Amino acid sequence: MRNSRVKEMTLIAIMGALGAVLMMTLHFPIPFMPPFMDFDLAAVPELIGGFALGPVAAVLIILVKLIIKLAIMGTTSMMTGEIQNFILSCALVLPAVLIYQRHKTKNNALIGMLVGTIVTSITAVFTNIYIIIPFYVSLMGLTVSDIISMCTAVNPLMTDTITLAIFGIIPFNLIKGFACSAVTFILYKRLSKYIKNFVRGY
Repeated sequence: MRNSRVKEMTLIAIMGALGAVLMMTLHFPIPFMPPFMDFDLAAVPELIGGFALGPVAAVLIILVKLIIKLAIMGTTSMMTGEIQNFILSCALVLPAVLIYQRHKTKNNALIGMLVGTIVTSITAVFTNIYIIIPFYVSLMGLTVSDIISMCTAVNPLMTDTITLAIFGIIPFNLIKGFACSAVTFILYKRLSKYIKNFVRGY
């Protein structure tokens, strides 16, 4: 049992490190989306680790990812980006993992990731508009209008917080959630037996 626990923690560390590498090296903006949002596939190891080890492990993987990122690169957003990343990563991964754990089938995995993507997109609207953006602009001496102007420059449809949500925040998180879910769906079943064998020591 102790050996299995050690292997679980090792796998959490590996998945967290992989998530950090994906977040730091393979990230890019999506055209016409808010310029302060970067697309990456860091949620893939979080979802795979969560499906294999459960929701607590998923949260730990997210934390390891962010700790590694902060240790290597620091923060450029006064921690607001990292806080938002943690919230939205949990919003995507936890519903998916909890639904999948009720009955471990492909359909439940798909349903869970779909629910997680929708939850993330809704959560992102409220956290960005009411918490993260106001907090960030107050720390940086900016205004919300400055942020909106940055968004209008890449997409003229984004002219206020409502259109920012409709044409920016929601579609960005839907695209990211669906992409990470698709990659996870392709990889998980191929990797799950190796993960389980590693943890169980086979």
